Amino acid sequence: MAEQSMTASDIPTERHRLYEDALAILTGTLIMSLGVVIYSKAMLLTGSTSGLALLLQYATGAEFWLVFSLVNLPFYVLAVKRLGWMFALRTFLAVSLVALFSRLTAGWVEFARLDPIYAAIVGGGLMGTGLLILFRHRTALGGINILSIYLQEKFGIRAGYFQLGVDLAILAVAFFVLPPANLALSVIGAAVVNMTLAINHRPGRYAGVT
Repeated sequence: MAEQSMTASDIPTERHRLYEDALAILTGTLIMSLGVVIYSKAMLLTGSTSGLALLLQYATGAEFWLVFSLVNLPFYVLAVKRLGWMFALRTFLAVSLVALFSRLTAGWVEFARLDPIYAAIVGGGLMGTGLLILFRHRTALGGINILSIYLQEKFGIRAGYFQLGVDLAILAVAFFVLPPANLALSVIGAAVVNMTLAINHRPGRYAGVT
């Protein structure tokens, strides 16, 4: 008998349990928050609404957790209309936890010395991993994350590649706020975040659903 190839649709799909979603959101937001604190300490910038919140923090002196919560408010409407109430509620929970954990982590972790190159790569890797965990449990961190997941599910556009383009636009605006060296390292960090998503978050590669 000739061996038949298995397509993505042939792979059995196992649904996530409630406690699995809860643990994933908790873990993903904790990891994401640590990456944000590293970037804030090194005065680096990422993309999406997290990057916008960091940019406003550097420009105005406002705390990240407050700005991050506020800039995400308009995008919950898109989440409800396009991706459903459950997705919107999980996203609101994730945004709230990142805001809370980023504020608490600054008191939990102190850096006597933080090399900016190390911060760009490791902080970017942490944020990319945190986002990957959240994405795989149909949760985002508002803003561009919501739009990128919608475009991937609706049109097959890779979430990571789409976010990379938007993030580079945000970094271009940061030219007027950050020193050139910090901006260059932020570009490297944005690439780390989004390549983590582009390589690991593909339709059919991960079959778990909520």
